[in-house]
Amino acid sequence: MVVLAATVSLNPASAEEKLRIATEGAYPPFNQLEPDGTLSGFDVDIAKAICADMKVTCEFMKQDWDGLIPGLLAKKFDLIAASMTITADRKKKVDFTEKYYQTPSQFSARKGSGLGVDPESLKGKTIGVQRGTIQACYLEKFYSGSSVKVYPSQLEAFNDLVAGRVDVVFSDRVGAQEQLLKGPDGANYELLGPAQKDPGCLGEGVGIALRKNSDDLRTKINTAIQHIRADGTYAKINAKYFAFDLYGD
Repeated sequence: MVVLAATVSLNPASAEEKLRIATEGAYPPFNQLEPDGTLSGFDVDIAKAICADMKVTCEFMKQDWDGLIPGLLAKKFDLIAASMTITADRKKKVDFTEKYYQTPSQFSARKGSGLGVDPESLKGKTIGVQRGTIQACYLEKFYSGSSVKVYPSQLEAFNDLVAGRVDVVFSDRVGAQEQLLKGPDGANYELLGPAQKDPGCLGEGVGIALRKNSDDLRTKINTAIQHIRADGTYAKINAKYFAFDLYGD
């Protein structure tokens, strides 16, 4: 794990504490690493706004996806703001704030593939997915007849779809739109079928993860989320990245 951004001091004169916030840095436009070594994206901007509302100092750190929860539990950082969906399985290990956005999960494939998205239609097909995600959970639960190929990042799965090494990719819809459909080969690809639903794997929206028994901190962050939703800060950040309300119902 490397600290990639200098401490972002948000009203330091009244700061009560410093929060170390980890993000993946490999999931644009939600979180990405800039050429100058700083972290940016929707997750980062929302976390900065929350810190500003709480009047605390924030330090952002890059952490590979697989190391996010272990790093949090090892106290390498205090929070995870990395588009991590709230699921029952993850709640066994960490606590979450209320959601700060929610997007559906969907398959994507080359146009004209003729593929369906139900387990029978994809039997014998190779499905790409990011390792350790809610989408990987869903495939393991329902698509035992398919060959599931896991990747360290969602972008790598899309790259293998373009290269013809997988038949479809299962991801969140916004990730597919931003990383595949808006990419140089995007015109040749499409989203398949309806959004998939399964609360057990696909969760309750995206929240900020924190260690268990951090109830006071969680309450403060939840209050800050409500504040930035009410005062227009969230809407401004949302509009910077998306033409629709990412918060969901």
